[in-house]
Amino acid sequence: MKKVVLAYSGGLDTSVAIKWFKERGYDVVAYMADVGQEKTTDAAIARAKKAGASKVVVKDLKKKFVTDYIWPALKAGAVYEGRYTLATALSRPLIAAEQVAVAHQENATSVAHGCTGKGNDQVRFEVTTQALDGSLEILAPVREWEFKSREEEIQYALKHDIPIDVTKKSPFSIDKNIWGVSVEAGILEDPNVEPPQDAFQWTRGAEKRNLKEQVIEIGFEKGVPVSLNGSKKSGLDLIEELNALGSQYGIGRMDMIENRLIGIKSRETYEAPAATILIQAHKDLESLVLDRELLHYKEGISHKYAELVYYGLWFTPLRSALDAFVEETQKKVTGTIRVKLRKYSSHVVGRKSPHSLYKETLATYSAKDKFDQKLAKGFIDLWALPYKK
Repeated sequence: MKKVVLAYSGGLDTSVAIKWFKERGYDVVAYMADVGQEKTTDAAIARAKKAGASKVVVKDLKKKFVTDYIWPALKAGAVYEGRYTLATALSRPLIAAEQVAVAHQENATSVAHGCTGKGNDQVRFEVTTQALDGSLEILAPVREWEFKSREEEIQYALKHDIPIDVTKKSPFSIDKNIWGVSVEAGILEDPNVEPPQDAFQWTRGAEKRNLKEQVIEIGFEKGVPVSLNGSKKSGLDLIEELNALGSQYGIGRMDMIENRLIGIKSRETYEAPAATILIQAHKDLESLVLDRELLHYKEGISHKYAELVYYGLWFTPLRSALDAFVEETQKKVTGTIRVKLRKYSSHVVGRKSPHSLYKETLATYSAKDKFDQKLAKGFIDLWALPYKK
């Protein structure tokens, strides 16, 4: 019997996919990756077995997600199209890589996912799989099966006694992990309609809270956040605390028109409290310790790195090469950043580093000034020389 490892979310599509594969002669191993999506694992495991999975493999990948994916992207300054902090995009190569590992452990000849033919995730899963093991067959039932609507899938599930909760279906398509939430579909498909409050998952209710402004301090070592308000934290704990805190203020909401990998534009709504705060803080610290030429050149690297993540090209020579460059830039990105939190926004109000390139005696206009302003005339004349008429 052919064996397939299915990336299983616990939702309607992948639950139906288990039975659909069984009817076509496959032994199905349901593989679940925990990247902080806050789903009830026990209920999902029971659902997978009820649908016909011979085995359910659950992997807690949260720590690996932080150290091997989130921190490299943070150090690179990777933000897609200047706004999207890449939460979903970063998780996919990790999930797919572990899926390949499970396929090897289970002696499976195929892997499968529940992505549609219009989205980015299908590319991220399949490119990762091909980069790591091109011999594995890749199956995408949602692109191939006979169901034309969600209602037809529900009827199929009911017919085969698959326990799907169809009464609490959100009108939105939601993907969560510890780095952020993406929300799309439903009324959000009209780009001129403001997202309703029930579209938000973490920051809902922020508009009703009257919270006082507060300043937090984030410590970095070689580009990696290591402390919050003077207390050392693991990466996972630090992100979770900033998500909880930032969500109260409504920080990290994004509403954007995004250029999908496959060429269509999509209206996307995101929530990324911790990512927003940390990216701001990290970028500000870099401004303090990196010289102008390196800082400006790295901006182009950040743009390219974000594209590679978004396009599903994590396991590529270019991404590895860019990591080597980024690591070199982070050697002196050590220090503390103070960030003020207020409703719907955060901004840096202080920064300090033992590697600071800021010199008050050169920047000041006070009596401490040691800058010889007489030198400016000669500098300007030389700078203008190629353009002088």
